[in-house]
Amino acid sequence: MTLAAPVRFSPSVEDIQPDEQETIAGLNDTFDTILETTAKDYGHAVRSVHAKAHGILEGKLRIADGLPPELAQGLFAKPGEHTVYMRLSTNAGDILPDAISLPRGLAMKVLDVEGERLPGAEGTTQDFIMVNGPVFQAKTAADFHGSLKMLAKTTDRLEGTKTVMSSVLRGVNKALEAVGVESPTLQSMGGAPNVDPLGETYYSVTPFRYGDYISKFSLAPVSPDLTELTGREIDASDNETAIRDTVRAEMGTIRGRWELRVQLCRDLDKQPVEDPTVEWKEDEAPFQTVATITVEPQDSWASERVQAVDEEMRFGIWTGLAAHQPLGNINRARKAPYEHSAKFRERFNGCPIHEPSTRTAA
Repeated sequence: MTLAAPVRFSPSVEDIQPDEQETIAGLNDTFDTILETTAKDYGHAVRSVHAKAHGILEGKLRIADGLPPELAQGLFAKPGEHTVYMRLSTNAGDILPDAISLPRGLAMKVLDVEGERLPGAEGTTQDFIMVNGPVFQAKTAADFHGSLKMLAKTTDRLEGTKTVMSSVLRGVNKALEAVGVESPTLQSMGGAPNVDPLGETYYSVTPFRYGDYISKFSLAPVSPDLTELTGREIDASDNETAIRDTVRAEMGTIRGRWELRVQLCRDLDKQPVEDPTVEWKEDEAPFQTVATITVEPQDSWASERVQAVDEEMRFGIWTGLAAHQPLGNINRARKAPYEHSAKFRERFNGCPIHEPSTRTAA
């Protein structure tokens, strides 16, 4: 099968709706509900989504030599090596027992990135935020807001009931998968398999500018120590931090290696920009490796790194290069609420949030 040429980026690929600012204001209000509730409970502000981290890793990203022109774009325009921080998490806005199984998230911050910045993007970093599934659960920001409002109502309520419901939903999800059906909605509500995050493949699920082109991103484990963990479920029935403890034990000996992959848009009808519920099929738009990330054995819950990354940094898709501008309704709606959430944490905790740089540290 001959692949179609990648679609060139143009501002016209986006379809900006007149009600987007109203939706963003609603998202800010809903995030406030979650933030204020959890901060009151914990005496400490946490993220409004992906609040619970399971591991903080430091590694090296190496951009491949000899990439073809369509892949040698933006951050990946020339070979090089960058320090990265990776934060493994689950997606709830409160700190839940690990027995409540939810989709996994991975946020990655690449340091010392050169080039024109996105509007308002501080520092010299490039952030990537991914989850362990190829599609987003909501077609539009308004739909996402509706789901978030439902989740906000459960924040801080009936954790025992949540645990029981999670077990029921996992059973339903497995039954659906047995007949070839996957339900992102069930997974987002607590029906996801309780898998080891180190073995998962992560996806940006939403599209981004890729220099002259348009792409989605993926991060896939490739070293045997990681791939043997793919799909392995963690028993968290009697340990509220079972995932964190498991990752910590594993990373004490694992030399992890991941590939960062790019999926170029080749047909706007089959790979739409404005509907992240549509999976870009790999036979029509294959993932191609542009960099590798290597993480040496380390303490994935070292107190100094947890403080520096989990408390003193924020991850946001609008932190980065203009060459990797987030695209689509969902991405446009993520900018202000994520900044809003970070500023709340900063104020409540009295802890400045900043973008790191190895050059500054040096």
